[in-house]
Amino acid sequence: MGNVARREELATTAGRNAVSEREQRVLGIIETARAKRAKFRDERITMAHGAGGRATRSLVEGLLAPAFGIEVLGDAAAVGELALTTDAFVVKPLRFPGGSIGELAVNGTVNDLAMGGAQPLALTVSLILEEGLDAATLRDEVDALSRAAEAAGVAIVGGDTKVVERGHADGMYITTTGLGRRDPRAAFAPARPGDRILLSGPIAAHGTAIMLARGEFDLDSDDIVSDTRPLWPAVDAILGPDVRQLRDATRGGVASVLNELARDSGVAMLIQEAAVPVAPAVAGACELLGIDPMYVANEGVFVAIVAPGCVVPGFADIGEVKTEPPGMVLVQTSFGGKRVMDELVGDPLPRIC
Repeated sequence: MGNVARREELATTAGRNAVSEREQRVLGIIETARAKRAKFRDERITMAHGAGGRATRSLVEGLLAPAFGIEVLGDAAAVGELALTTDAFVVKPLRFPGGSIGELAVNGTVNDLAMGGAQPLALTVSLILEEGLDAATLRDEVDALSRAAEAAGVAIVGGDTKVVERGHADGMYITTTGLGRRDPRAAFAPARPGDRILLSGPIAAHGTAIMLARGEFDLDSDDIVSDTRPLWPAVDAILGPDVRQLRDATRGGVASVLNELARDSGVAMLIQEAAVPVAPAVAGACELLGIDPMYVANEGVFVAIVAPGCVVPGFADIGEVKTEPPGMVLVQTSFGGKRVMDELVGDPLPRIC
């Protein structure tokens, strides 16, 4: 019996080693692919190029950044003691549970400044209006812009207006440029092994609210509303030497942000699936639609990489920065296994911002 038990033990160990070797080979292939510089080789632009995932990275890193001589990509660019950012908003529908395109345009722009460690100061706003747009809708969105700017503590100091032919703008598009003052407490640095990964709140509400507002699915939930909000107050409360990196999890969701941070810092990240906060109604809708909440856009949630031992009240601690495999994000599942959380491929939720 002892020999039989020993043979079974050896067989189990061999099986475990084989699985481990297979995992290492797969991880090695992914790591090699990730290490290559992104190249833009597509013959046509698709909706995936605007989704915040792999196609977006190939467009930005493979074409736009090299063309403009941009070496460091981020939410906002440093210009001396100031920070500058620009954004465009093409959300459909224009109004959705919890917000509208006007409110979204302000919050999205001031949040990019906040992620760069800058206090928002002023915005310019350009409106692309479609011929035939109802004047009441325009007044509502101008009012939304004004109210959101006041709530965020910024002034709208200028802008532009253009009108395009009927059928060319889905009613209205908005572009914004934001100016902020860089905070000296924002001494950002690459993520390091041992750092903690925090989330400022529950995820996936915005993208799910937009999806349901389109009426394309036979689902309805009054409990799901966009989380759009200005994030500077939350950032202002945590800035300091223990904060390494900040990213708002908009297009591509938390998964895309984590992959970006891991790749840029040359580290691995291990996420505890059970620790990621998702509202029950949002989780239920995502499950019914077969969508992972980690890839769904947010407009009021950000990821913070902080030093070991740093505890931020109200934030969820969802994981740890590791050494291996560099540039990759792994998820410890609720069942005890691990899986790779790759970059977003395709475009599951078009036009969410």
